[in-house]
Amino acid sequence: MTRVLGAILGGGRSSRFGSDKALAMLDGEALIDRVAAALAPQVDALIVVGRNHPGLTAVADRPAPDLGPLGGIAGALHYAATKGFDRVLTVPCDAPFLPDDLRQHLSVAGPATFLDSLPVIGWWPATAASALDQLLAEGGSRSVRAFADRIGAVGIAGATIANVNTPDDLVRIAAQRD
Repeated sequence: MTRVLGAILGGGRSSRFGSDKALAMLDGEALIDRVAAALAPQVDALIVVGRNHPGLTAVADRPAPDLGPLGGIAGALHYAATKGFDRVLTVPCDAPFLPDDLRQHLSVAGPATFLDSLPVIGWWPATAASALDQLLAEGGSRSVRAFADRIGAVGIAGATIANVNTPDDLVRIAAQRD
């Protein structure tokens, strides 16, 4: 049986947002809490990478903070490998409306990601930790696309998943819900 670790990537600086967007409120709930509630039923265990948050196991970015999403993915992959998980489903802390079938949608292939819309949402083998370590050590591109290409991840087409980068994004998303 495949054991899947859900990893919320929460270590960003929120520079475009102007404050900690993971804690920004939408319908009375922090974005990160909405993401955790949507992801939890789809995975065997749930962590947050790059920050502390009540109720979630915190894992550090690897090999250091401020490496962007790949530092968070690396932290999650290493945690998964040491804890006996086979796969990692990564999501950002700022995508408050994850689909209920996200795991099923991504797991149809080997490694997979929404490369064209939100590449940090990915389905990764825990064994890809060493490939990501090598990519980061080389000092070249730190894009999720570079990592996906390196391990042969498939780009999955899917519904557009809204994420919040600016306060205007949050207002727009909230207005669409009304």
